[in-house]
Amino acid sequence: MYKKFEKLLKTYKVTAYRVGKETGIPTATFTAWKQGKYTPKADKLLKIAEYFNVPIEYFLG
Repeated sequence: MYKKFEKLLKTYKVTAYRVGKETGIPTATFTAWKQGKYTPKADKLLKIAEYFNVPIEYFLG
C-alpha cells in the first residue's frame, strides 16, 4: 500500500510532511508504514484517500 501512497505523492508533487500536516496524521506514521512496522487503519486511509480525492479502495485493491 505504501507504494501507492508514494505514487500519489509524486503525482501531486507533495511531501509526506505536507500530507501529514494537512490531514493530522503524524509523519512518524508514514515512516513506520514505509518500513513495514505499521499498517494504517481504515480511518487514516480514509483521510489520505480524501486528501488525494481517490476512493479508499485505491489502497485496498
